[in-house]
Amino acid sequence: MFIVTLLTTPTESTLDAALVDSLRNAWGGGDATWLAIDEAAEFAIPAMPDNQWDVWANLQDACVDLIIQPAENRRKKMLLADMDSTIIRQECIDELAAEAGVGPRVADITARAMNGELDFEAALKERVGLLKGLDESIIEHVLDTRITHMPGGYELVNTMKAHGAYTVLVSGGFTAFTSRVAAALGFDENRANTLLVEDGKLTGAPGLPILGKQAKIDALVEITQARGLAEADVIAVGDGANDLGMLGRAGMGVALHAKPIVQDECDIRINHGDLTALLFLQGYGRDEFVT
Repeated sequence: MFIVTLLTTPTESTLDAALVDSLRNAWGGGDATWLAIDEAAEFAIPAMPDNQWDVWANLQDACVDLIIQPAENRRKKMLLADMDSTIIRQECIDELAAEAGVGPRVADITARAMNGELDFEAALKERVGLLKGLDESIIEHVLDTRITHMPGGYELVNTMKAHGAYTVLVSGGFTAFTSRVAAALGFDENRANTLLVEDGKLTGAPGLPILGKQAKIDALVEITQARGLAEADVIAVGDGANDLGMLGRAGMGVALHAKPIVQDECDIRINHGDLTALLFLQGYGRDEFVT
């Protein structure tokens, strides 16, 4: 048995009931359950349809995300989330670089690294090197003036926690950012790289070892083992090439507004919904959300 989930942008709320019924009838589905009126619905089907991706492509033009997944074990016991461009709207290193006057150069390196065109560790060292001499105090300034949370993050974290899940923020960014974001949203744990500081200024070097693609996989393995969970019990979310390892290992790997290389590797793609889409994917209705 499989579950089909249809959802759209929360601010639009334009999911048409006729569309849901048409697709349900075409695929021999059961009765539709509306998880949020005009925003998200689901129904069960007996088998995976052959035309899933053709329908997916057509629905993208209508700003509707289509996800089909096994019905079993949808409600996960652990959330593993990337931070930059996933839990927050920005790339923290790009925002620091903008303050240092090297914004465009660093943003270009970041984009290429997230698209899988550059080695992540080498790209991180190069970008951090361009921040050498920046006052440490600029981190707080960037957090206060440039960093904004992705919609739905608080609801995602706290609804899952209310149902007994463990929540982890794991980032190729920096602990100076993850610690504050994690505290604001309620994450149980956060892991990230460090920016080395000397005499109140950034040294231009990150702490070693660098947390990259493999470290995110290691976090998944270590935390699930420590908590007596299976990897199938995890929902992971990210957008960049360095997230592919953990997205592939998790029971539910979600590419959220992701780079093309990530979308190509993931069957669960959210391009129109926000972070609350991860709750709909687990069968939570909006009336169950912790807000």
